[in-house]
Amino acid sequence: MVDQSHSDVSKECAALSEYIAAAAGRALPPAVAAKTRHHVIDTLAAILSGSHLRPGKLAAAYVARLGGAKEATVIGATLVVPAELAALANGMAGHADETDDSHLGGRFHPGCGIIPAALAVAEQQDRGGAEFLRAVALGYDVGARLNMSLGYATPSAATHSTHSLGAAFGAAAAAAALLRFDPARVRHVLSYAAQQASGVPIWHRDSEHVEKAFDFGGMGARNGVAGALMVAAGMSGVDDAFSGTGNFFAAFAHKPQPAALTHELGQRFEIMAASIKKWCVGSPIQAVLDATTALIAGHRIKADDARRIVITMPHDRMHIVDNRSIPDICVQYLTALAIVDGTVGFAAAHDEDRMKDPAVQAVRSRITLVPSEELTAAVPARQAIVEIELPDGRKVRHHAKAVRGTPDNPMTTKEIEDKALDLAAPIIGQARAGRLVAAVRDLETLGSMRELRPLLQDEIRRHVM
Repeated sequence: MVDQSHSDVSKECAALSEYIAAAAGRALPPAVAAKTRHHVIDTLAAILSGSHLRPGKLAAAYVARLGGAKEATVIGATLVVPAELAALANGMAGHADETDDSHLGGRFHPGCGIIPAALAVAEQQDRGGAEFLRAVALGYDVGARLNMSLGYATPSAATHSTHSLGAAFGAAAAAAALLRFDPARVRHVLSYAAQQASGVPIWHRDSEHVEKAFDFGGMGARNGVAGALMVAAGMSGVDDAFSGTGNFFAAFAHKPQPAALTHELGQRFEIMAASIKKWCVGSPIQAVLDATTALIAGHRIKADDARRIVITMPHDRMHIVDNRSIPDICVQYLTALAIVDGTVGFAAAHDEDRMKDPAVQAVRSRITLVPSEELTAAVPARQAIVEIELPDGRKVRHHAKAVRGTPDNPMTTKEIEDKALDLAAPIIGQARAGRLVAAVRDLETLGSMRELRPLLQDEIRRHVM
């Protein structure tokens, strides 16, 4: 039943707030719960690996200076800090590089903003694993729908960054659910999320991935948690941020679609449409590496065999990865690296010195990038074609249509857990990484999310780069 305590509340805001308020007690369908566990372990591993990269180190040092109540864990450190600060630090570590998940339809990286927020509040409130899992799935539902409701025709048409907006509202919804708010207080949390909504699409110009980590993960996670905890502290707010004079859509939307906020809630779970990356590199490069490694395996191609490499990819995303100075978002470097090494590992994908390797540079000099409007419109999205000319004049070609890790070509549980182990073991050790994977596998049986703390903290003191 829709809450009618305020007659000026739109039906969309009323229905959304009621859905959020009931989320903590609403069981997930088994397939949705399983997919949510996949994204939780993938994101925790991304945060662990990111905690030792520059954005993660800087974020941990920043929150350590602020101190405060010991409420939530800074993953990969030995810090326990206020929930808002843990959400900020873990959100930035989660997107310290390009390891985390993504949601193509919602145009954001949900895990790096929503999961740190949910974990921080779950720790502060001493909530169990089942409730945490439900809050995470809810965050994906709300964050993706919020972005879809803005009516941006294409990424280039967006005047605000959907990567920031979706994360903020998804984090706010997850936090509100874990605080067990009634619909009225949920609406106030959504209003605080609207007031804190920010982000302009300049993130692709970040040359060090530090601000981008804040834009995609840290800011939304922190703001969502902060707004929820302000309401928990008794602060009141506007009852409907989505309608009336000066509403959220008037400020942010191109073609407002308020009905998208609640469309098929409880029937269509957006986490089922989210992707987990096989490769720890920028999303537009995933298909390129799928195609390149398929050619290497199928034709036993070595560096000297690749006389010329032509990469055709969607034209609307090509600028994000074309000849970038950051290793894990440079398509030419990563393709050359794959041909030299036979694959692309995490360390090499983040190695700036390796970009100067003469062997890699020699292959890179033979690469031509071709933009394609046809691939931009193709379904599934983010396809790529790689063609390699061999010494005998033959040309071998592979068209990667369904990227590994997307809903059209999902990774297995073992693949996801193996990826998590590879990322987490260097930070917390193989034994603890294995226990973490096992704990998330049985997350619904966990009595308190605080039980994960010993598995998420790194005993080695870290220094800011």
